[in-house]
Amino acid sequence: MAHAAGTDSGDAQGISKPDLAQAGLKNTAKFSSPAARSVRQSAPATAPKSRLAAAPMAETADAANPTLAVGLDASATSAHAVELHTSVTSATTPLDITVAWGDGATTTASASGTQSVTSEHTYAELGTYTVKVTVTDKAANTSVTNEVAFTTAGSDYTPYGPTRLLDTRNGTGAPKAAKVAPYSSAHLKIGGNGSIPAGVTAVVLNVTVTSTTSGGHITAFADGDEKPSTSNVNFVPGQTVPNLVIVPVGENGYVNLYNGGWEPVDLIADVTGYFTQTASSGYTPLAPQRFVDTRSGTGTAKGQLAGYGSFGTQITGLGKVPASGVTAVALNVTVTNPRSDGHLTVYPSGQQAPTASNVNFTTGQTIANSVIVPVGPDGRINIRNGGWNPADVIVDVVGYYSPQSKGSYLPFAPERMIDTRDPEDPVYGPLAGRDYIYTAMAEPGSGVTGFVLNATVTNTKDSGFLAVAPDPNTQEAYDDNAASTPAPPTSSTLNWTTGKTVPNLVQASTGGTGLVDFWNQSDGDTDLIVDVFGMYQES
Repeated sequence: MAHAAGTDSGDAQGISKPDLAQAGLKNTAKFSSPAARSVRQSAPATAPKSRLAAAPMAETADAANPTLAVGLDASATSAHAVELHTSVTSATTPLDITVAWGDGATTTASASGTQSVTSEHTYAELGTYTVKVTVTDKAANTSVTNEVAFTTAGSDYTPYGPTRLLDTRNGTGAPKAAKVAPYSSAHLKIGGNGSIPAGVTAVVLNVTVTSTTSGGHITAFADGDEKPSTSNVNFVPGQTVPNLVIVPVGENGYVNLYNGGWEPVDLIADVTGYFTQTASSGYTPLAPQRFVDTRSGTGTAKGQLAGYGSFGTQITGLGKVPASGVTAVALNVTVTNPRSDGHLTVYPSGQQAPTASNVNFTTGQTIANSVIVPVGPDGRINIRNGGWNPADVIVDVVGYYSPQSKGSYLPFAPERMIDTRDPEDPVYGPLAGRDYIYTAMAEPGSGVTGFVLNATVTNTKDSGFLAVAPDPNTQEAYDDNAASTPAPPTSSTLNWTTGKTVPNLVQASTGGTGLVDFWNQSDGDTDLIVDVFGMYQES
C-alpha cells in the first residue's frame, strides 16, 4: 500500500502487499482420518491373470501387503477448495490411488510403497463432502479405503429481517434494561436466536451507540476470541452513531460488543442477515453506482423526502444488477441537508417499516452508512425518513447477493491494515486533500473479488468524503512508474465535517487488478484508518 502523489503529478510511491488471503485461512479447521481407520478388502480382479498369478502373497486379502493403510488430512486452500494429503503405508510395490471428492468428481494418482501424495479440488458449491480414498495394490489383489468429511471454508449469505436483536434501553436481547459499562461487553446471542440457525459463521448487524456521555469506540468480535485492537463505531459525548458490522460468531453462537469508552453507553443492534457454510447466496461486488439522489430526481421523485415519508426504488434489472435471482443488495446510503434530527430505515418492498434504523442524523448533518438489505419480490426496496422534517437521500449500490453469485465470505481475525497516524505504518502521515492511497489486496486470478473493511477518518482538516473504488492500474504499472492517475470516484463511502472522526463499513471491490484506492475527497488533510475483517472469494 502507498500514498499516491496529488492528481496534478500522477506520480506514486512504492507499495507493500499484505498477504490477506492466507491470513484469512490460517485459522480454518483441519479435517483428519488416521490410517487406523483404513478398511481393507480384496481388490477387483481387473489385472491380467498372469500378473495376478505372479503375486507372491495373493492367496488372501489378509496375507497380501499386510502393512497397506491410508491416512487422510484435509485443509482449505480457499473458500471453495481443499488440499488433501494422502499418507500411504505399504510394501514397496506400485499402487493406484483413487480420490472420490464427494461431489461426483474423481481423480487418480500413482504411488510406490510408503509415501505421501497431495491432491487439490475445488467445489462448485459450499457444503460438507465425504472424501473417499482408495489405494489399490493390483499385484496383491488388495485395496484399502478411508474417508474424511470436509467442510468448505467459505460462507454464503442468507437475508434476515431487518430485526432488532439488542436494545439496552429496554432490555431487548439483554438481561435487563441497563447501559453497557465502560470497558465491558454486551453478549448478544446470534446462533439459535429466532430462526437464525446454530452454526452461523458471521452475522451482519447494524450497531448503534447512543446515550453517550464520553468519547470512545465499540468493537465487535466473536465470543471466545481475544478482543482485537480494531474498532467498528467511534463516538463523542452526546452522539448517536450507527455503523454496519460483519462480525464472526463464536462457536457458542454469541458475539461481543465491547464499550471502549470511559462512561456507560446504550447499544442497539439490528440484524439483516447471516452467513453459513452451506450453499445460499454468494456476493458479487460492483464499482459504486448511484441509484438514488433526491436532489436530482435519480431513482425517485426530485425533492427532499418528507418527514415520516417513504419511497420505493427499483434495484434489480438496473445497472449491473441482474433482473432476477437477487436476494439482497449492498448499499451505501447517505442523508444530507436534513431539516431536523432523525433516522433512515431501509427495508424490502412488500413489508411494513421495521423499528430498525440504518442511518441516524442531526439537523444539517451529512452522514453515510453501509446497508445490506433484502430485496422484495418485485426487486425493490423502500426507504423511510424517521425524522419529522424533510431530508435528501442518496443511495449508491456497491454489490448484490444471489444464488448465482460465487463469491463466498471468509471472515478474518480483524486486522489493522492502514493507520496513517502510526510511525510504523508504511503510509505514515496524513492523506492530503484530493490524494489517494492505493493498496494491492489480492493477486489477479486468485478468485478474490472483494474485501470487508472498516474505514475511519480522523483529524479531519476540512469537510469532505472518502471514496473507495477499484484501481484500473496493476501493481506492476506502479512499480514501473507507468501507472495513470485513476479518475477520482464521485460516490462517497463516508462523509465528514472538519474535526470529526467518522467510521463506515466498506465492501470494496478488487476489480480486475486486485488494487483498491482510498481517496480523500476534500481540500484538507485527514488521517485514515482501515481495518480488514474478511474477503469474498469465487473459487
